[in-house]
Amino acid sequence: MATDSTGATGLAGRYATALFDLADENGALDPVADDLRTLATMIGESADLQRMIRSPVISRGEQGAAISALLEKAGASEMTRKFTGVLAANRRLFALPDIIDQYLAILAGRRGEMTAEVTSAHPLSDKQLATLQDTLRRTVGGAVNVTAKVDPALLGGLVVRLGSRMIDSSLNTKLQHLRLAMRGVG
Repeated sequence: MATDSTGATGLAGRYATALFDLADENGALDPVADDLRTLATMIGESADLQRMIRSPVISRGEQGAAISALLEKAGASEMTRKFTGVLAANRRLFALPDIIDQYLAILAGRRGEMTAEVTSAHPLSDKQLATLQDTLRRTVGGAVNVTAKVDPALLGGLVVRLGSRMIDSSLNTKLQHLRLAMRGVG
């Protein structure tokens, strides 16, 4: 059964929708989501893995073997391993981070959840993340998943993206506004 209006478009959207439909048919939505979150973390933390999935020099077979071994060691489900094998065979591993984002967005949409992307100057503690998630949940009136990122250029504060809304309370942005205001004075 095809997913209802997922909003997933492009190459990543088509692959994410296919994986979602397959996982849904097999009752494996959560295990696949967990595998993909783990894989996203590994990609985010390893420059070598990022290069491997994007490299046109590495053969399909080598990419497939590398990603398969990595996922097997991580304890990923057979469905996730086969899916990434198909991506490698089709030379589409470069789209994996976008496919993961699209899959998780489709899953959240199915469950009526929203995803908030929170960027801070320093890593947030578990308590801070829980407080922020609770505040966002009360604000939107539904479940909110928080994806935390770190950008030292913010200097302090937060940038929160929730759907089409963005709240920028970063120190960097406040300083830019102050600079613009000062130019107007002098």
